[in-house]
Formats: sequence, C-alpha cells, structure tokens
Amino acid sequence: MTTRLLCRWVRLFPRCSQTATASARLQTSTVHQTEPVCLMSLSWSQPSARHLCQGNELARMEETAFPYDQTQLVQLVDKASTPEEVLQLWAEHGGSANDAAKCLVQLNLRVMEKGGEGILQDPRCKSMLDTVKSQVSSLWNGSLVSLLRTLTMLGLPSDAPLLRSIQNEVLWRIRRLSYRQLAYLVDWVAFQRRRGYENEALTTALLKQLELRWTELCDSRTISIFMGHASLFTPSLMDKLEDKALELAESFSAEDIRKVAFALASQNRRAVPLLRALSYHLNQKPSFELKTPLLLDIAYTYGKLNFHQTQVLQRIAAELLPRLSELSSLDVTRCAKSLAFLKWLHLPLFEGFAQHYVSNSKNYSTLQVCNLLISFAKLNFQLGKGEEFYQKVHKALENSFQNLEPFLKTDVVWSLCVLNQANPDYISSVIKYDFQKKLTGGIVDRTESYRLKLLNISAFAQLEPLGITIESPAVLLLAPRSKVEVCTPLQSSIHTALQSLTNGRTQALRTTVKTIYGWTIDGELVVDSENKPINLENLQAPHLPGGGGRDALPAGARRIAFVAWEFPNFCLRSKDLLGRFAMRKRHLQLAGFIVVEVPYFEWLELKSDWQKVAYLKDKLGKAVAEDMAK
Repeated sequence: MTTRLLCRWVRLFPRCSQTATASARLQTSTVHQTEPVCLMSLSWSQPSARHLCQGNELARMEETAFPYDQTQLVQLVDKASTPEEVLQLWAEHGGSANDAAKCLVQLNLRVMEKGGEGILQDPRCKSMLDTVKSQVSSLWNGSLVSLLRTLTMLGLPSDAPLLRSIQNEVLWRIRRLSYRQLAYLVDWVAFQRRRGYENEALTTALLKQLELRWTELCDSRTISIFMGHASLFTPSLMDKLEDKALELAESFSAEDIRKVAFALASQNRRAVPLLRALSYHLNQKPSFELKTPLLLDIAYTYGKLNFHQTQVLQRIAAELLPRLSELSSLDVTRCAKSLAFLKWLHLPLFEGFAQHYVSNSKNYSTLQVCNLLISFAKLNFQLGKGEEFYQKVHKALENSFQNLEPFLKTDVVWSLCVLNQANPDYISSVIKYDFQKKLTGGIVDRTESYRLKLLNISAFAQLEPLGITIESPAVLLLAPRSKVEVCTPLQSSIHTALQSLTNGRTQALRTTVKTIYGWTIDGELVVDSENKPINLENLQAPHLPGGGGRDALPAGARRIAFVAWEFPNFCLRSKDLLGRFAMRKRHLQLAGFIVVEVPYFEWLELKSDWQKVAYLKDKLGKAVAEDMAK
C-alpha cells in the first residue's frame, strides 16, 4: 500500500510544483517548513486525469496541450520546404533531443515529397541522430512514437542501436502513452510485421495496454487506425472496438466510414449493427463528399460481407453513373464484381460498364475481361445491342484464352453459355477429358461444382445448335460418393403436394431428379392429353444417366418439370432469375420439358394442403396451354 501511495504521489507531484512555487513567494520562511504538507494537500485536492472514468478527458489533454514550448528552431523547421533547409537549420541552431526529433520528422516529410537518397549519410543528419541517441530518456512520449515511424521510413535498419534504444524506452513508458499514441504505435508495429521484423515484447505489452485501456478510446480517427490493423488484435478486443465504433459512428467523417468498412471486409467480420450504422450516416448526411474510392470500397464491403442496403446501393449507382468516363478498368470490374456478389442488377449502371469496355477495351487486361463476363453472367445481364461488346470480348480472348488457369477458363466458358455467346472453340477446349483431369483434386465441393459446370457446358452444346460433335457426358468427371440430399422446406412441401396430386402413385412421380445436363428437377411428371399423370417408370428418359425404360412416349403425352425457385435464385429486390437458374430453365425447355415454375413468393401465400394441390394443377394447366399455343 505504501509503495502504491508513493508511486501515485510521484505522478501527481509535477502538477503541483507550479502552485507550490507561487505560494512560496507569498509565504514566510516558517511556512516553508510545512511546504511538503501543502504540496500533498494540493495534490489530493487536484486529482489526476488518469482515472479510468476520465479517459476521454485524458486523451483530450494529451492531444491538445503542447508538451513543451516551441523553440525558434522548431518554428523555422515547420516552414522548411526542402530536406536541405531542414538540415541547414539544424546545423545553424542545434538544439535538444526533442528539437532533433522534430527536425527528423520534418526531414522525413520533405524527403517523401522532394526525394533525397542517402540522407542518413549526411553529417548534419548524423548529428541529429547522435543528439537523440544521447538523450533518449528526455524525449517526450509523442516524439518517441513519431521517431519510430520516421526513422523506419528514412531507411534506418531495424536492428540499428538507436531504434532498439527507442523501442526499449517506449516499452518502459508504454503505460504513460495516450491512447492515440498507442494507435500510432500499432500502425508502426503492423508495418514492421509486414517487413518481417517484430519486437515481441513491445507487441505483447502494447496489446495488453489496449485490452486494459480500451474505454479511453474517444475519437473516430483512432478507431479507424485500429480497425485497419484488426489482424493484430484478439477477437474480444475487436468486439470492444466495434462497440466503440458503433458508439461514435455519428461523428465519423466519410473517410472514417470508408476505412472502418474496408477493415471489416478485410477481416471478414460481418458486424451487422455497425454496418447498419455506417450505412445510415453515409446515406443521411448530404454534407458528405462521396468520392469515387469511397463508393467503390463501400460496394466492395457490402459484396464481401453479403450485406444488403438498397438505399446506399442506389446512391452509389446514382453517384457513379456521371463518373463512368473517369473510372479505370480496374474500378469498373471491381464494382461490377461487388454488385454481382450482392445479386443487385442496376440496368443503367451495367449498360454503362459495357459501354466503358467498348470505349476503352485496350486498357482492360484478360483477367479483367473475364471478371466482367462472370459478373454479367451471374446477374443474367443480357445486352440489348451487344454485338460490338462481344466482338471485342472474343478478340481480347483470342490470343490468351488457352493460357488461362483451368478453373478460370471453365468459369469463362460457362459464363458465355449463360449469356448465349459461347462458340464451338471455347466449348471444345474444356470438354476434353485431358482438360477435365486438371480440375480434379483439392476441395471436394469445388470439384463437384466444376463437374456440374462442365455438364452444363456439355448440355449447351447438345441442346443448342452449334454445329459441333462433343464427347458423351458419360466420360465427364465422375461424381463423388452419393451424399444424402437435404431438401429445403419449399422443395419438401412441393414433393408432398405432388404426391397428393398423383394420389400417392409412386410410379407416376419422380422427385429430386438429377439429369445428365447437370440440372436437378424438383418434380417430374408425364401427363396424357387430359393432363392426367401416367406411369413413367417404363418410359424412355433421355435426360437420365441410364436412359430410363424401353417404351416410347405415348402420343399426346408431355413431360412436365416442376422447378422450385427459392429466394436466393432471384436478383435482389427483383423477380428476375439469376444467370444460373435462367440457363437451367432454358435447358430444360430445350430438352423437351414443359417447365412449371413455383416461386417462393407465391407458394408462401398458400396456407392449406388443398390450396397447394389446386395451385399446382392450375399452374400445370396454364403451362400446357401455353405450350399448345406456340
């Protein structure tokens, strides 16, 4: 207890020294004998701002109060515009270690602006370094932290004695650093870690201080610095930082919002309350200047974290449309990819992306062209007059297509199939067995996904006239060991209703039918001319791997495919199907099926079983009538 009291008295003593000096001038020599008692009483009457409950006040005091009077040298150095001026001012005036630290910081800024190789070899610069080295213990906290970054940027080796000395001094004083100084220290530690150098003792002590003193965090700039280096922190500290960011979101600038949002995306942290708050303030404050990097980073964050905020997306599209001519090829493909992940199709914006490519096709790399095609295919964006666009795309892929990585090449060909733009050369290059072997290995789910894509590409070649002969689907990659199929509630409900529709006759109904085209049919029926289900077990089924039975389809009979459209199958806030499912519908129709679509938003309105059966009968009758009318 005595030790703790003495330590606290030492911290409070400097704050009372000025008061004690003033009182000494007014009191007699007899009072001087009791001066220590007065000092102690004054110390307790003016408590330190270092209490936990006063963290905000402490941060403001440390950031606003200048730690020492500016000397003439410091005032002159602030006005210097070149590295030579800074060095000359130091040579003429000299100064203390704090003056040398200030000169080094300004020297680094001028070097970054004007350039200056070999500046550390200059005798005047060495003089500054020697001054700092000889008086490290007298440096102010802010100067210490600034010097770490400054000397690193100037090119001082990480194992230099001066840097080690400063790091040791920082480690010794780390409990006395303000929270903003700790933020700048985090920035430097993260930079050193990327270079492969790390002071483990300093990093450990720093993270411990951040955990203990997180309540002192009180400004948006510091939060944005911390969030940018979230990989250093524990999950518990990140949760606390997110809570603080949510608390201070109202005071964020547009740049702070960009940094925090991008940090969340980089760490894949889907903090929904914080994302909602950032979106609200971004959309509600008209004073914000929405620069292009901010718009692109917000779109990237939403896409990466699968966070939908339609109002913000509409504002992003409205802001980007007039600036399309200013965007680079990277900006266009990045934005298109982000919006594709969000399943959000804004027709004027995507038409602008296509026109941007037509006007600036020479600036697009092959990878960027591929990403643009994949984004268009995901959203099933069909250009009204796309002849010129696709001519340039085919020309761009002409020389580099064969050199694409196998998985990317498969994605590109599949996307062209979705967009109805695949030609025989593309298809023949990916359906060969030698190429397909390159897609094996790795994650099982990924291999299965690409096996289905190859089946879809093969179906495109079989069902849509291209004038080529392809290998039989039987030689494609083998399917993995069968897994138990998990049906969604919508699919299970449709299966039950179809069983009632067929009066429980299992011979007249197939469910979860896996076709040779890579598509799954939720329910298959064969109906006669009166729309009554008939036995389909013995009928030929060219869409099945085994080919079905031996009997031909009776005259007047029709194949019916019931397809359930779930919520994720549609574009955001739209009833338009995504590219994959639009191609599924097209292929089933080309394979001879009458497709009966069952969208989730219609099915959920049906409450009773008889309503569901009646709905399927009605949809079946309408689909058959439409087919007969063609």
